[in-house]
Amino acid sequence: MKDVELLKEPVELYKILKFEGMVTSGGEAKNAISDGQVTVNGIIETQKRKKIVSGDIIEFGTEKIRLQLKQ
Repeated sequence: MKDVELLKEPVELYKILKFEGMVTSGGEAKNAISDGQVTVNGIIETQKRKKIVSGDIIEFGTEKIRLQLKQ
């Protein structure tokens, strides 16, 4: 699992997938989310703009990241 620091929270789910390089574009991120390929805290998430906060764990494919607010 990779730890990712957030500068601010909340952040929209599709933006995290895009900025962390889990997908190549925002459109690809939105499609993956709406297709049910992404989980947040172990639950399939279909809201593209789901607000993600420190402590959340996102899984997509073989990648898993944990978000932490930068101190």
